[in-house]
Amino acid sequence: MNIRTPDVNKPVIAILTTSDKEQKFCGNRNNFRDIIKTGRDLGFLVYVVTVRNLKLESRVVIGYVPTPGGKQWSSIPVPLPQIIYNRIPTRSLEEKPAVARKIAQCLEHPDIVLYNPYFFNKWNLFEWLKGSRATSRHVPQTKRLKSSRTLAAMLKNHNSLYLKPENGKAGKGIMRLKYLGDALLPYRLQIQGGKRNLTYKAASLERLWARIGREKAQELYIAQQAIELTTHRGRPFDLRVLLQKNGRGSWAVTGIGARLAGAQSITTHVPRGGSIEEPLSMLEGTFGNERAAAILKSVPTTALLIARQIERACEYTLGEMSMDLGVDEHGGLWFFEANSRPMKFDEPAIRKLSLERIFQYSQYLKHQHVRNTELRK
Repeated sequence: MNIRTPDVNKPVIAILTTSDKEQKFCGNRNNFRDIIKTGRDLGFLVYVVTVRNLKLESRVVIGYVPTPGGKQWSSIPVPLPQIIYNRIPTRSLEEKPAVARKIAQCLEHPDIVLYNPYFFNKWNLFEWLKGSRATSRHVPQTKRLKSSRTLAAMLKNHNSLYLKPENGKAGKGIMRLKYLGDALLPYRLQIQGGKRNLTYKAASLERLWARIGREKAQELYIAQQAIELTTHRGRPFDLRVLLQKNGRGSWAVTGIGARLAGAQSITTHVPRGGSIEEPLSMLEGTFGNERAAAILKSVPTTALLIARQIERACEYTLGEMSMDLGVDEHGGLWFFEANSRPMKFDEPAIRKLSLERIFQYSQYLKHQHVRNTELRK
């Protein structure tokens, strides 16, 4: 299958992933199809490339594109990319030596711009946001979970905590701890498994810590103040914000969704039984129409403030992130999570704009790269 000559005014864009012995490459193929179709409609040459096939010393590499019917994939020779959209799907793949080396080489390459090079670590995110007065007020109290002493110290100020893996994804491994001082078994640990929870009760901090140790094994964890979120029909919800850079290279809010926790879940993640909801209707139940509209209007300002601080602190080029913000019973906004490889938003208007912004930002990156090259001459 031949591919047309790329438009010289538009960058060649590669979606970076890793090899899969059975299916040629890893990742969400439907997402990749949508990206490639949008790119083609906008006049861009875009393809999927694996770390193994991205030979940086070559002018031509092997890329993957959907066949005309769209169901299969063809491998074809394509020009070396100028912009790399990083979609390596998991941390474990990203940490493999060959993958880490290739990302480092791309970051150093004079003719390639790779953005969003790494997954975020939860501890780093909260440390970065505590570094600015403007963002620190949106961050729950957070400590690294090193011993039972951490729990004892935090439970003096908060009767409920979340325990989260530093490198977790989609709610996996999250536990909620409640302390009921006058109960016979005062420590209550909710352990999330699938769409249901298991509750472990302990009389002492020592027994509780032993159980937490079995659950977290060797993983690094943080302990975090549990914010009392506003609820809808008795269930907590949070706001999911998709932020991307636009054609001017500036952060912009692509869309805001809401995720309602499942009946038996301690998080709002859809794979854990959560559901996709409309943000305004979630807020109106608690705050009424006017106040709900005012809270929703404040979300983009807060999310943009946080995104800029994360990028400033991490010192890498970022082009997109999704963010989980909670709303407390007083209408205050709290930051819980950011993801540098956002899962696709199912809301149609958000999805459409999110695909277009990948190419708007890529075009901006090319112009900037050309300009910087000319200035260096």
